[in-house]
Amino acid sequence: MFASEAFDQDHIEEEPDWDRARCRDRSGAATALFFSDEIPDILRAKAICRECALLDACLSGAIDRREPAGVWGGELFADGRILTHKRKRGRPPKNRSAEGVALTA
Repeated sequence: MFASEAFDQDHIEEEPDWDRARCRDRSGAATALFFSDEIPDILRAKAICRECALLDACLSGAIDRREPAGVWGGELFADGRILTHKRKRGRPPKNRSAEGVALTA
């Protein structure tokens, strides 16, 4: 065995233990939460992910697989891309309210 082979074997990443994932409830009850279109459900799923030890592995796997939908690794995916925010369903209002608009003096 060469020294470089020993080095490579010592630095091989182990497969994550997906049984430790916070979203894994064994009943499938959480599945609807992670694939919901409702903003409160999406926020709740992201909060569950934030506390998970497998967050980084889950996110990188979802990016590699180009997940078509759902919350993976604390991020919302749609069409294989991460969405920065989720809009409410329906058409945006024609006149936005003054709430959230910065006023200049």
